[in-house]
Amino acid sequence: MRFSLVCLLAMLVAGCSSALPPAELPPPQLALAGAATTLPRPELLDDRLIAADGAVLPLQHWLPPGEPTAVVLALHGFNDYSNAFAIPARLWTKSGIATYAYDQRGFGRAPGRGRWFGGRQLVSDAVTALRLLHRRYPGTPVYLLGESMGGAIAILAASGRTGIAAPAVDGVILVAPAVWGRQTMSVFERAGLWLADLLPRVRWSASVLPIHIHPSDNLPMLRAYSADPLVIKQTRADTINGLVDLMSAALSAAPALDSRLFLLYGDRDEIVPRAAVARFVATLPGRDRERQRIALYPQGYHMLLRDLHGGTPAADIAAWVGVPAAPLPSGLDDQARARLIGRPKPVEAALQ
Repeated sequence: MRFSLVCLLAMLVAGCSSALPPAELPPPQLALAGAATTLPRPELLDDRLIAADGAVLPLQHWLPPGEPTAVVLALHGFNDYSNAFAIPARLWTKSGIATYAYDQRGFGRAPGRGRWFGGRQLVSDAVTALRLLHRRYPGTPVYLLGESMGGAIAILAASGRTGIAAPAVDGVILVAPAVWGRQTMSVFERAGLWLADLLPRVRWSASVLPIHIHPSDNLPMLRAYSADPLVIKQTRADTINGLVDLMSAALSAAPALDSRLFLLYGDRDEIVPRAAVARFVATLPGRDRERQRIALYPQGYHMLLRDLHGGTPAADIAAWVGVPAAPLPSGLDDQARARLIGRPKPVEAALQ
């Protein structure tokens, strides 16, 4: 019997404990300067991003010694926060790469924890951060990386599908991108989302699942992740529907994504179905390997960069950022597109 899609989406790498839900927070507070009607200019500080509307988004960065050879803006996944990139970002500093990551609205320490602000708002924040990074590092290559939900946001930002013009980036990196849109869901799964929408404030947790999903093979990391109070453990139904809307839009945006692209996916990913990723890759414009690099990791799970073998995809990203046309150190991009599209698993199989 198929388990509820709502329950599965609720635990999209969102911990495995049954912690109490966070208290409802007021709407985002604006970092107003001077008159109450005056918004500050967007700004990138050492520990925060001031968004276009004045919202304060906590920021982390990992910098190499000396001037960076490249800059990566990293967007975290659903119910996660900027600390998602602590492990790979430290590795990237050894290659001269600076990594910046902020807590997106509704997540981590950002305003409105547990609420969904909509894909357009999340894209707007990413575009603001990109512009500020271009300003801080003129002449330095800037890359946009998105993991899981962050991948969907990166797709929409780079494709321009939301109508928000993003500054040019030197490449887009998608790590297990959340492209499990309604287009790839069965009628039962869509019905489950519709029923959940009738009770938008109900919170769902992974603890209700009678099965165990493996987001990674790195058990010490998962224990720390589950115990982290900044990781959201229970998710409102309306937030889940917002996530699905975002994934659907990202999947539809594939034909418009003509940026230089590197997509990484693990063969053991139990969160985003392989068939959905295969459909996304199949509808990308063109087949130029110089512009589109696809890599499949046989031992990779959904939290690919934090797995026990996460050093392999992290090293591939560093190499691709350094020389996008060069072979990957792992060699796992060889025939990866054909293998991904040629034998995708049915979407339904991911729920069994």
